[in-house]
Amino acid sequence: MELENLIYDYLLETGISEESAKYLNMILLLSITIFAAFFLHYIIRKILLSVFTHFSAKTKSNFDDLLLKNKAPRNIAHIIPLIFTLKFIPFIFKDFPYFENFVQKGLQVFTIILILWIARSLLNTIKDYLKTLPNLKDKPIDSYIQVFMIFAWAIGILSAFAIITGIEFIKFITTIGAASAVIILIFKDTILGFVASIQVSINDMVRIGDWITFEKYGADGDVIEINLSTVKVQNFDMTITTIPTYALISDSFKNWRGMTDSGGRRIKRSLNIKLDSIHYITNEELNSMKKIQSITNYLETRQTDIDAFNTKNSINKKLLLNGRNMTNIGVFRKYIETYIENHSGTNKEMMIMVRQLAPETQGIPLEIYAFSSDKRWQNYEYIMSDIFDHVIAAVPYFNLEIFELPSNSSFVSKNEKS
Repeated sequence: MELENLIYDYLLETGISEESAKYLNMILLLSITIFAAFFLHYIIRKILLSVFTHFSAKTKSNFDDLLLKNKAPRNIAHIIPLIFTLKFIPFIFKDFPYFENFVQKGLQVFTIILILWIARSLLNTIKDYLKTLPNLKDKPIDSYIQVFMIFAWAIGILSAFAIITGIEFIKFITTIGAASAVIILIFKDTILGFVASIQVSINDMVRIGDWITFEKYGADGDVIEINLSTVKVQNFDMTITTIPTYALISDSFKNWRGMTDSGGRRIKRSLNIKLDSIHYITNEELNSMKKIQSITNYLETRQTDIDAFNTKNSINKKLLLNGRNMTNIGVFRKYIETYIENHSGTNKEMMIMVRQLAPETQGIPLEIYAFSSDKRWQNYEYIMSDIFDHVIAAVPYFNLEIFELPSNSSFVSKNEKS
């Protein structure tokens, strides 16, 4: 005798009415099935976790460890109890076809959700694993995983609605197609983000770990995440700025990867020299400047060439303006260039230049253009400061003055200071 009939017949023998016996029979069978399903799930989950843990401990690959992290075994453990429950539903509700139909649809919807859970666990595992590979860890893998999951959830939700309403899936999709304009409007940002992610990846515009500056969004720091809809940037003050992914292709931003991949970080800064402190060098000044060892040879060679030219062309040197002469700013410029070329913190294989810019109301800018060999921010700032500390302190040795706006102390007379 079958189990469902055995319980039913036993209930009738106890004197319970036929209608009550049917309900009690259904409740008892349902309780037994639920208990058996939970017990089966508990046993299978324990076995799967034990097998996965044991297997992952023996393998060198971290893929199986990531499967555990993303709860793939836990989700897979639901499959057999679900199949077991589906098989017993017709026996439990044989006298209640309405309830059977309702529960069957509920379990079918749960089957769809379970498939999506398993797919999400596997995709997250693949995503985490790919991020551990050197060639792929800086790629926007999150975007592609999210796109797949969006499509999977969309199909899953539509399938669930088709099951609940009893409409064939194809007809349901056709009906939804009529509202495609509304759907596109709702998922506008998702679609734009997906297209942007593809373009960012193909054109290699941004990678995870890149330092970017995006003034429009106040971002200045390292990219820590690229997904379908947003790019997260951790600023140097440790705040996090979120930028729409499609903004990377619609707006302008600065990526500092070229600098980090190069041999140095650019130093480009100027100091303003007062115009009235610039003059031709006298013989007394020249002899004094020859004591500066780094430019002694330059001054001697340069002065010999100038004297030869002036003698050959019978230049009247009673007036300093006549013929060829050296200026204090020219010698200072050469000194700075020599100093930077010998500085331990600069990259000698990259451009080193000291140049004059166009005169301004605040004097004539003397710009240093070079590259530090150390690209780390803290060390870069130290190298640049070290160079300008020395250069600013060296200005008086060339009888030059740095322009600065007057302060209160500028109006104090020398007698008052003494």
